[in-house]
Amino acid sequence: MSVDAEGHGGIDIIDIIDILPHRYPFLLVDRVLSLEVGKSICAIKNVSINEPFFSGHFPGFPIMPGVLILEAMGQAGGILAFASWPEEKRQYPLLLTGADKARFRRKVLPGDQIRMEVTLIKLKSRAVRMRGVATVDGVKAVEAEFMAVLGD
Repeated sequence: MSVDAEGHGGIDIIDIIDILPHRYPFLLVDRVLSLEVGKSICAIKNVSINEPFFSGHFPGFPIMPGVLILEAMGQAGGILAFASWPEEKRQYPLLLTGADKARFRRKVLPGDQIRMEVTLIKLKSRAVRMRGVATVDGVKAVEAEFMAVLGD
């Protein structure tokens, strides 16, 4: 992970695979542009027509499902949470437990690049609350607050 002493930096897909347990077709973070430990993360998801969900959502009018954009923000938040917790906490999976104030503002289409900015609201010993905003070309597509806990 290429994060400097102050907790800033980017993370490539090889390191993301080491951090997140998700794998294709459910790994939804392609790159971390910046990460400030204990504060925020900015990550991207490149949306391709080859994504398996486009064959059914919707034939002839492909739109990325909003719940998958929420999942992508949750995965970015998971990277932030793991970077912010001590090493001994990182052995447990992070499980999404809720989403609040979710709003879907813009369609996400094949060829789009989603920029996800997630900030920590509260980080406890086994739980986290975050706020995420996903944009495409500077236009807000999805926003939500979400919670997660470390599983056993």
